[in-house]
Amino acid sequence: MITTLLIVHGLLAVALLGALTHQALAVCWPARNPANFMARFRAVSGPSYTHAVIILFVITFILGIVIYPAFRLNVRSYLSDYRLLSAEGAFEIKEHVSVIALGLLPYYWFLWRRSAAEAIGGDGAGTADVTGAQVLARGAVTLLLAVIVWFNFLVGHILNNIRGLFGA
Repeated sequence: MITTLLIVHGLLAVALLGALTHQALAVCWPARNPANFMARFRAVSGPSYTHAVIILFVITFILGIVIYPAFRLNVRSYLSDYRLLSAEGAFEIKEHVSVIALGLLPYYWFLWRRSAAEAIGGDGAGTADVTGAQVLARGAVTLLLAVIVWFNFLVGHILNNIRGLFGA
């Protein structure tokens, strides 16, 4: 059961990574002329990802909470016994930045709460009729969330591999 939840947790994390990466690139590095692959990758409507990011983050966070007791009892004791302290410390950091990101979600929503209709006519990043400070804040918060989600994904993936490779 825990393995199934871990797989679902990982799949939701990949979807969250994709949504946040698209949105972060759209707001921080908007495409002016979508002629090549990277420009088309960046030429997405930023506001259209907001609700998906929030829902995916909360569901992934909740699944992480459900999986955590099994990790705490099985994997973490293995990491301590074999003195894999850097891996254990990375997970501790992962826990803390996850809660920080959860706390940032209301502000993230506040910055992106405009409707998709208002974003039409902007530059694809949803910057029509907003101040420069709001665009900067959107970019900063979205980029921070993207970095946190990427860090959490990589740490979780590496710890899962340690568990699988060394038989914890």
